[in-house]
Amino acid sequence: MNSSALLRREHFDAADRPRDAARVMPISDDAAMLREAASLTRDLNAPKAWIYWTDLLASAALGYGALAIAVTARPTWVVAVAAVVAILALYRAGSFIHELTHLKRGSVRGFRLAWNALVGVPLLVPSFIYEGVHNQHHAKCYYGTIDDPEYLPLALMKPWTLPAVLIVALISPALLLLRFGVLGPLSIFSRRLRKFVVERYSGLQLNPLFRRPAPEGDFRRDWIVQEIACSIWAISLIALAVTGVIPVPALFIGVIVASGAMVLNQVRTLVAHLWENDGAAMSVTAQYLDSVNVPPPATLPAIWAPVGLRFHALHHLLPGVPYHALGEAHRRLCAALDSGSIYHRSSHRGLSPLMARLAASTLTNRRRSA
Repeated sequence: MNSSALLRREHFDAADRPRDAARVMPISDDAAMLREAASLTRDLNAPKAWIYWTDLLASAALGYGALAIAVTARPTWVVAVAAVVAILALYRAGSFIHELTHLKRGSVRGFRLAWNALVGVPLLVPSFIYEGVHNQHHAKCYYGTIDDPEYLPLALMKPWTLPAVLIVALISPALLLLRFGVLGPLSIFSRRLRKFVVERYSGLQLNPLFRRPAPEGDFRRDWIVQEIACSIWAISLIALAVTGVIPVPALFIGVIVASGAMVLNQVRTLVAHLWENDGAAMSVTAQYLDSVNVPPPATLPAIWAPVGLRFHALHHLLPGVPYHALGEAHRRLCAALDSGSIYHRSSHRGLSPLMARLAASTLTNRRRSA
C-alpha cells in the first residue's frame, strides 16, 4: 500500500522552500568511475541460484520457527527473544522482494513462485506490489523526481514527516489486511473502486502522488493470481480472528512481528538515500551520491540492511549485480579507485549518524521556513 498516505507534495514546489546551494548544484557524470565500475564487475552479474535458495529457505524457516515459539512459549523472556528473532529473520526473507525486481525471468528458476508462497502471500506483501514500481525508481529520467514512486525529498521536508512515515509502517499489517481482505474483493464489483485500488493501493511506494497503471500482459496474470491468493489468506485470517480460532495473544504477537519487520524496513529505507534532491532530474553520478553505502568494517548493517541493501548506492550504480556479489564489487572498486574518487563519498559509518543527519536537516529546514 501507499506507505506515505499522510504526506503531501508541497515540498516539490521549489519556490516555496529555501534550499542549500549544494543540494541544487547539478553534478555531471563521472565517466571514468562509471566505466571502471562496469569493467571491474562484468563477471559478477550472474546470480548464483544456490545462494538465493539457501538464504531464503534458511531465513523463512528461522523466522516461522521463531514465530511459532513466540506464540506458544510461556516465559515472557522467551517470547520476547523469539519475537525479535522472528522479526529479523522474516525481515531478511521479505527483503528478497527487492532482488525479485532485478532478477531476469528464469535466471533462478522457481524462485519468484517460492518467495511468494513462503513470504509474499503469508505476509501480504506479494511481489507484484514492488515489481514495476521499483524499476521506475531506477530509471535515470525518474529518480528523485515527482514521477519516482519511491522518492520524497525527506531531508527538505518538515520534521513531522519522519515519524509519520514510521507510523504508517507500524500500522501496515492492518492496512494490508484491509487492502487484500476488504478492498480487493469489493473492487471486483466496482470498476471505479478497482481503478482506485490499483492506482493508489497496489504498490510499495513512498510518493503519495504516484498513480500506478493497470497491469498488462503476463504481469497482469501474475498480479491476479497473487492478489487472489492474498485475498483468500487475508479473509481467512480475519475470519479466524473474529471467530476466536486464533487466540488473541497469538494474534497480538503475530501483529507485533509483522509490524516490527515493516518498521525495521522503513527505518532502513530512511537511510537508503540522503533524500536531498528537490525534484530535478539527476545524472547517474548524482543519483549515486544521493544514495548510501554502509560497508564493512561496520557489522550491524548486515542485520538492518540485509540481502545487499547495505550497498544501496553501489546497487544504484550497478543494478544488475546480484546481492551476494555486491561485497566483492565494493572491494574491487575500493582497491582500484584512489582515495579522491567520488565513489568513496557514498560510504557512511552507520545507522545512527545517517538518521541524525536526516533529522537535523528537517529541523534546519523548519527554522529556515519559519
